Amino acid sequence: MKILSILSLLLLLTNCTGGSVAKIKLGKRCTVADANQIQEKSVVWFVSKEALPSFNKRINKSNCLDS
Repeated sequence: MKILSILSLLLLLTNCTGGSVAKIKLGKRCTVADANQIQEKSVVWFVSKEALPSFNKRINKSNCLDS
């Protein structure tokens, strides 16, 4: 039952992304922190076709404040 639930959730998430997602990147990555030390951090990133060429330069693990 647990496997069926996970597969259903993945199917729903895939359908929510629409047609503009070029790649799904996995792994801890962060954006550059602003003046208040606020940043976006995630393990799953949905990258659009337009943002794909510059994604690794802007969002990467070295930007994370706690690493």
